Amino acid sequence: MLSQGSGRTKHITLIDPDKQSPEIAAKRALVAVECGTSAIFVGGSTDTGSNIVDATCVAIQEALELAMFASSQHPDADEDQWNVPVILFPGGAHAMSSHADGILFMMLMNSTNRKFLIEEQLQGAPYIAKTGLQTIPTGYIVCAPGGAVGEVGQADLISPDDTELISAYCQTAEMYGFSTVYLEAGSGASTPVSLQLIKTAKSAMNCTLIVGGGIRTPEQMIAAAKAGADYIVTGTITEEFEDLQLLKERLNSLISVL
Repeated sequence: MLSQGSGRTKHITLIDPDKQSPEIAAKRALVAVECGTSAIFVGGSTDTGSNIVDATCVAIQEALELAMFASSQHPDADEDQWNVPVILFPGGAHAMSSHADGILFMMLMNSTNRKFLIEEQLQGAPYIAKTGLQTIPTGYIVCAPGGAVGEVGQADLISPDDTELISAYCQTAEMYGFSTVYLEAGSGASTPVSLQLIKTAKSAMNCTLIVGGGIRTPEQMIAAAKAGADYIVTGTITEEFEDLQLLKERLNSLISVL
C-alpha cells in the first residue's frame, strides 16, 4: 500500500477529522488527489472519536468513488487517478474505522510511556483483526521540535544532530519487522525534521521512509526528497484554505516539484 523503489518521492495528504467536517474533508481530499497526492491519511488529533473518523472516511471514499465513476465516462480521462488508498493515522485505539483501506499500526518508539509503546496497540488489535483492515507496521519517531504529538506522546525527542540515535531506532524498527518508519516533527511544526536525520534514517535501513511535520514550501519538499524521504506528508496547509482553488494552487506548488 505504501512502498519504496518507484524512483520518485510521493506526497501524502493528512486529513484531521477533528478540524473539518466530513464534507469539507472529502472536498479537500479530492483537490489533493487531483494535484497528485498518492494517499490520504485520516487522523491526527488524539481525542477524536471513532464516529467522526468513520464519517470522514466514508465521505472521502464516496467522493473518490464518484470521481472515479465520472472519470470512467470520459475516454480521455484517467480513472485510476482516483484510486488512492485512505489510510488511518490513528491518535489511539479509539480512532478507528472499517471504511479505511488500511491503518498505520504504529509504535511511538521514543515515547517514555508504555501506553504508546504497546497498550493502545493491544486495545486496537482485536478491532483490526475483526474488520480485516490491512496493517502497515510502522515505527513512529518524533523529532524536535515535536509539537503536540511529542508532548502528548511523552516522546524523548530526537535532536537534529542525533544521527547515531536515529540510526539505532531505524535499525531496531527493521529488526522488529516494521515495513515503514515515520519521522515526525509535529503538526504545524516551526521547522521540519532535519535533513541529516532523514539521510541517516534512509541509509540505516531498507524500510519505507515517511517524513512529515513543518514542511510548507517547495524548497523544503525538494530538500526532504533529496535527503531520502519516500513519502512526504503535509496536513496543516490543507486546513488553511477555505477556497478550494487556492488550496489547489498551493498543493500543486508543492507536489509538482517531486
